[in-house]
Amino acid sequence: MDQRIDIDWTSCQGHGLCAELLPEHITLDEWGYPLVAGTPLPAHTVKRARRAAADCPVLALRLKVGEAPL
Repeated sequence: MDQRIDIDWTSCQGHGLCAELLPEHITLDEWGYPLVAGTPLPAHTVKRARRAAADCPVLALRLKVGEAPL
């Protein structure tokens, strides 16, 4: 099943750790907040995406299963 990155914008504080851990899927805007394409993650990337979500200082990053992009 497809997994996608989702950001909880009320929690995100723009630390940028997610972009460091998953640079091929997350970039930062000019203020340091993450930008994601909303496309499904390749299977070989899911493990690192889970780590990025777990390592987020405010737990604002999550993986959603089987949902269309927002």
